Amino acid sequence: MVSRILVPMDDSDHSVEALAYALDSFPEADVTVLHVVGVPSSMFGEATDLALADDIDEAAAERAEPAFERARAAAAERGREIDTVVGIGHPARNIINRAGDYDTVVIGAHGADRRRMTRRFLVGNVAETVARRSPVPVTIVR
Repeated sequence: MVSRILVPMDDSDHSVEALAYALDSFPEADVTVLHVVGVPSSMFGEATDLALADDIDEAAAERAEPAFERARAAAAERGREIDTVVGIGHPARNIINRAGDYDTVVIGAHGADRRRMTRRFLVGNVAETVARRSPVPVTIVR
């Protein structure tokens, strides 16, 4: 029986679809939405503001809020509540490191930056990496 589900979310429609799938398919399960903010470094454009922030955790939480708002709205449409957690670092690694605390991971097939070929070559496909390395079953939602 699945009682705890981890749903990694970014700003993509696929991640919202993954959350909807998890909520609809497992109505009794506790669902935790994870948003991973990139490693703070001046070398990776989007993470530059994290590297310069006085409080990295607070800046990461701010960055995660739009994804969490979408997640809460999707859950509310179904009369459900979710937990949220912010990760900092490489998305696939962060998801895999947390996966063991859950019964399953439900993840969108493509992230928000799927069109950025340079980024894809640098970090690989997050969903594929999670599916190959997760210690628990993974469902990839298209």
